Amino acid sequence: MPGPDPHDDTSSDHEQFEKEQLAQDRDAASVDTADVDDATAQRLVNDLADADVVTPVSEDHVLVHEPSGAAFDSSTQLAVFHSGWAAGRDAEVEGE
Repeated sequence: MPGPDPHDDTSSDHEQFEKEQLAQDRDAASVDTADVDDATAQRLVNDLADADVVTPVSEDHVLVHEPSGAAFDSSTQLAVFHSGWAAGRDAEVEGE
């Protein structure tokens, strides 16, 4: 009796399907920072400053992200960084 027909073998289909689903889940959970314009960044930085997450240092013309200690000279850079930082922190909490 001949072996199974290789054209009927679907054993790897479920693995490919799972890989695609995981990739979609990661994409849906990721933060899209390409759409951060100056006005949005300024609003976020102001909100973070009100929440004591960001400290402006006038003499150095920088914004310090207190949880990480990182300093930025642009509100857009800080907004993008904080979005990624928060997403990374949230991912760690979900993974525990």
